[in-house]
This record gives sequence, structure tokens and C-alpha cells, in this order.
Amino acid sequence: MATGRKYISNNPGEFIRYVIFIISIPLTIYIIFGVDLEPGKPEVTATLAVAILMALWWITEVVPLAITSLLPIVLFPMLGVMNGKEVSATYFNHVIFLFIGGFLVALAIQKWGLHKRIALSILKFIGSSPARILLAFMSATAFLSMWISNTATAMLMVPILLSIITKLEDINGKKAVQHFATGLLLSIAYSASIGGVATLVGT
Repeated sequence: MATGRKYISNNPGEFIRYVIFIISIPLTIYIIFGVDLEPGKPEVTATLAVAILMALWWITEVVPLAITSLLPIVLFPMLGVMNGKEVSATYFNHVIFLFIGGFLVALAIQKWGLHKRIALSILKFIGSSPARILLAFMSATAFLSMWISNTATAMLMVPILLSIITKLEDINGKKAVQHFATGLLLSIAYSASIGGVATLVGT
């Protein structure tokens, strides 16, 4: 008993995650059988219940995210929301394969250290001025996003950006670069969205 209390006191976050995991299952069952959002359409309530369950598991990560993402394949046919064929088809959407391709390219860049070479070249060319680094990355991201998807552009740029942040932390210290690093990461998201609206292929 004392060992259990000691573990809880040392790992409060872990304890909270498992409490949420235990509570989420009966909560989902209650919503499915105890709530009627739209009379005559039980699938509406079932969809909400699954969405709440997935949100709780996704936020707390009580189970691996991959398992959480596959819950609709099992639960939707069981609850009569969609049949298994329809649910499975959404997992093979062309956008999903676009994401996979972008991740593979980003992993290849990291595997062979290309992001470090590019980062060092950028720093050598533009210097370590925060404004110039921010402008360079936003311009490059917006330009690339005109011709390839926003998501793929972000996945290509983030490894390079993280490498530059690491170099700046080595020079100036992690605390000094913290807010600038946040701004750089946000700039990738915004500039990818801005560049994406410039052309049809970008979006």
C-alpha cells in the first residue's frame, strides 16, 4: 500500500492518465445508451461518444496514438455508424498518402544529416540575426508552399529549422532562444498557409 502511494506521489501525471482511462470507458457507454441527441438516429449519439473517447485518449495518451486512431474501424461498425468498408476507405484517402510521403522525405533528410548541412549553409549566408533568419525561413516556406502542399512543405522545413534552433542554443543558451524558437515554428505554419493560397497546386 505504501509503495502504491509513493508511486502516485512521484508520478501524479501517470496516475491522472489512468484515472481518465478508467472513467472514459463507462462515460462512453453511458452516452451511447443514456443520451439521445437526435431521436431515431442513434448513430449521431454513438459518433459523439466515440469522438469524446478518442479525444480523451488522444490528449492523455493512455494508449499509443496509433491505437486511438484505429478505434473508428472497430467501434463504428459495432455501433451502426458506418460499415467497415466505408470506414476503412477513409484511412486510404489520397491525403493520408500525401502525409506519409512528406514524413518519409523528412525522415530521409534527417537520416543523412541533410538538414544540418542546409541549416549551417543558411546561417553562414544570412548570419545569426533573428529578423533575417525569420524572414529567410518564411520566404522559403511560402515559396515552396506555392508548388507543393502546405503539409509537405512544413514537414520539409521543420527538420532544417530545428537544426538551426539547436545551433543557436549551443551559441546563446537554451533559455535565450526559447521564445525565438517558438516564433520560428509558428512562422513555418503561417507562411505555409500564406504561400498555399497563391496557386491552385499549392492548396
